[in-house]
Amino acid sequence: RFWREYGAVFDHIAADTAVRAVVLSSALERAFSAGVDLDFLTTIPTAADPARRALRTQPHLRAFQHAIAAPARCPQPVIAALHGNAIGLAIDMVTACDVRYAADDEVDVGLAADIGTLARIPKLTGNASLAAELALTARAFTAAEALQLGLVSRVVPGSRAAVVAAALALAREIAAKSPVAVVGTKHLLAHARDHTIQDSLDHTVVWASTMNQAPDLEDSARAALRKERIAYPSLGGGAAPKPRL
Repeated sequence: RFWREYGAVFDHIAADTAVRAVVLSSALERAFSAGVDLDFLTTIPTAADPARRALRTQPHLRAFQHAIAAPARCPQPVIAALHGNAIGLAIDMVTACDVRYAADDEVDVGLAADIGTLARIPKLTGNASLAAELALTARAFTAAEALQLGLVSRVVPGSRAAVVAAALALAREIAAKSPVAVVGTKHLLAHARDHTIQDSLDHTVVWASTMNQAPDLEDSARAALRKERIAYPSLGGGAAPKPRL
């Protein structure tokens, strides 16, 4: 049930033009997530033989992957704020986010499950040796190692409250920017990750030739010269609303 609702929430966020940035955190004080609920295994379809069971299971697992990858599909930037234990499925969830912060207060991370982590980690980090070591051993590692690996971009002193506050501050900073530029940047970064440099340059030409026709670019340049801050209209048009995180 959780993962279906999780995917549905991000689908709703993606369609809300008033939302400009998202923070993914846990309501639990001592852990981000302990991973997949083992009751999930009881929902895997049964069949008379292994081949039929496999064919019945594959759509189930694809739907699971699709839901957990929802932050990657969301046009708004998604910032994950990790604290405490973050095991298995938790890493699948946060590797689908755009930015990851971790608290330094006893953060333990483990790569036990895989609903996307192994596909994303090599592209997120530049340390293939450490990524392989952690994945193959499934040992827990600290926030400092996560920073060394490139899994997180910042380690925040403190615990849950501190890392969530830091993630919200970043989200507010992003939300104040042009939503056309922010959505475009996320889109182009994702495209570049999976394509050659030349393919990405060609794609950027097409994207920029369209998106730069919005007034945001000219308004940004004028505001920078005047050292002013401006409120950008939402993607839905009309007057600029108070940005929603």
